[in-house]
Amino acid sequence: MQKETVKAYITDYIKNPDIEKDVLSEYLTDNLCDDVAVLLVWHENIDKAYMDKLPNLRGIVRYGVGYDNIDLEYASKRGIYVCNTPDYGTEEVSDSAVAMILNAARGISRYDSICRDFSDCTWQENTIEHIRRNSDMTLGVICAGRIGSGVLLRAGALRFQTAFFDPYKERGHEKVLNAKRCESLSELLSECDIISVNTPLNKETKGMINKETISLMKHGASFVNTARGGIVDCLDDFCTPLKDGRLSSVSLDVLPDEPPLETELIKAWKKREDWIDGRLIINPHTAYYSRQAYVEMRRKTAQNALNIINNVKPWNIIPH
Repeated sequence: MQKETVKAYITDYIKNPDIEKDVLSEYLTDNLCDDVAVLLVWHENIDKAYMDKLPNLRGIVRYGVGYDNIDLEYASKRGIYVCNTPDYGTEEVSDSAVAMILNAARGISRYDSICRDFSDCTWQENTIEHIRRNSDMTLGVICAGRIGSGVLLRAGALRFQTAFFDPYKERGHEKVLNAKRCESLSELLSECDIISVNTPLNKETKGMINKETISLMKHGASFVNTARGGIVDCLDDFCTPLKDGRLSSVSLDVLPDEPPLETELIKAWKKREDWIDGRLIINPHTAYYSRQAYVEMRRKTAQNALNIINNVKPWNIIPH
């Protein structure tokens, strides 16, 4: 295949590829053809059947961090690079996680929910008794990678005590973060007042948060997930813990199914039922977004596709 016929193809989502065109120029095509050597992927499922359409495919570059929609095993057999773009929205996701953590700690959304019915004479007296100062609480982070480390450093600046569980992070990283290293997930869950999940979704982490692990959390703990929805086994696992007070609050930017299925938890959330109102926060998978991050993500994805076209070793190769 001659270099001038090599093409890059955007599989889905991007309707106006102006940013990608600026980087890839004549290599970008809107035709899924034999000349396609690199795929730029948003949500499209890139399985064996999809790859088999493309005899000259050399690389798959995922917009964003997750890559669970790509068949890594088959890509490996074909000798195809699979890359992600993990370094575009680190600040945004970290900031969103910390916003949810502060909301859980200070009861902002809960107060907004309950104060609508307060009488004039008791307005300021209706405090939520379990609220404590930040320095009296421990934030626990699952996975101390780019985003998890960002969350820990921000939380430390806000005077939280901090801890993390990450068996793959080098020893001594806890000193950089001024955080306690927990040697097991159960240790982290049992010791921390707020848990933030910041791990990739893989075979090891899929369904990691379930009835069993929720039962290990401190009574009155709060849970935050800005990572991947599939890390939670079932949304309804949160129902009983929220009702009986084992969990004080749950904040989710990501869900196992998006948009959410009509589970018991989601139905209660939509109806703003009293037991959940202000205690369950759901965002539509937007923690990654700012105008700057969106442009950065697309430009870096396109540049990495260009690396592959130019036979330059690409960035952020997913091991497979």
